[in-house]
Amino acid sequence: MSTAGEVSVGTELPPLTLPPISRTTLALFAGASGDHNPIHIDLDVARSAGLDDVFAHGMLSMAYLGRLITNWVPQERIRSYRVRFAAITPVHGRPTCTGRVVSVEDGLATLELAVTLADGTVTLAGEATVAIS
Repeated sequence: MSTAGEVSVGTELPPLTLPPISRTTLALFAGASGDHNPIHIDLDVARSAGLDDVFAHGMLSMAYLGRLITNWVPQERIRSYRVRFAAITPVHGRPTCTGRVVSVEDGLATLELAVTLADGTVTLAGEATVAIS
């Protein structure tokens, strides 16, 4: 966990590299989140929408980014957190979550966040503000 003395502009959070997104992961997330949108779990529905396969819930990637942050500071230090969904995460995609401090002011660090696939596609971009003191 971070302390104010260790944090400065450019500080990088330890990356969170995740295993490939499996169909089981999607089914379990659907049950846990209550988001049973069939485009995430039913191949026939995905194909009828013109897609090759199902894809991960955007909120699953957002949850992974939340884990990145809470691996770095305790949850109670998070002051704000927002994201923009940029691309889909396909089944079998391998997301990596990253974060970097872009400003430090008055005991708060602003983080630039991203979820990126192995091919370099950014699927989620975000920002968080955390208390560091």
